[in-house]
Amino acid sequence: MTAQAGAVRLGPRSVAALTLVSAVGVAGFGWPFLAPPASQLSAHAQDAPWLFAGLLVLLVAVVAATIAESGLGPKAVAMLGVLAAAGAALRPIGAGTAGIEPMFFLMVLSGRVLGPGFGFTLGSLTMFASALLTGGVGPWMPFQMLAMGWFTMGAGLLPGPDRLRGRGETGLLAVYGFLAAFAYGTIMNLAGWPFMGALASGIAFDPHAAVPANLARFVAYCAATSLGWDLGRAVVTVVLTLTLGPAVLRALRRATRRAAFETAVTFEAPEKR
Repeated sequence: MTAQAGAVRLGPRSVAALTLVSAVGVAGFGWPFLAPPASQLSAHAQDAPWLFAGLLVLLVAVVAATIAESGLGPKAVAMLGVLAAAGAALRPIGAGTAGIEPMFFLMVLSGRVLGPGFGFTLGSLTMFASALLTGGVGPWMPFQMLAMGWFTMGAGLLPGPDRLRGRGETGLLAVYGFLAAFAYGTIMNLAGWPFMGALASGIAFDPHAAVPANLARFVAYCAATSLGWDLGRAVVTVVLTLTLGPAVLRALRRATRRAAFETAVTFEAPEKR
């Protein structure tokens, strides 16, 4: 019996699907900076979350199905379910406590070991499961799914997946987790910032203002509302990665070798004597 472990590799269809969903996601998050001030899109701003939410759900489903066709066998699906359940269970631990979100370090390590395609599917599914678990279902949920998919996929795109080990790898993942934690918070701010209206006129989105003016407003909004939370998330991710990361990486790689879900198991016929 022979088997070889490795990350789930992306085929052409998976790359195309990930590119499509990411492009739509960029439009969904960044439309305040992409649409010109005179655009009629701002007149339908209140409808935008529902429109993009519906579209992103469909696109994420397409990505998951395409990656599954690229080689997610039963063992990989089982691992995906276990990791998504673990991430969903970790998320409520820090609910209501600034930045204590241990699920992020698990997503970083899982994406690193299992690759970008598996990572995107895992991040999206984990957010979906945790939303059902915590009752956080709403038009913001697909945006969280997409942002977490990017977060986890990015870890799978880091250099040296087959060569870098030990402290160098742990340090790389800690730095990525620190920066990506801020990136996740910033991206999610884009999902709600355009709809503040008159709640905070000095930092709210102004559909009639130029891009530089709205960018300054958005930076002020991030600093005023989520900087402390993002910093806590980043620090917790770094601490858990440095302390628990080596053991979790070994466990994930051991499970991957045993599952060997990328290469089918073959049996050699005994030699005739």
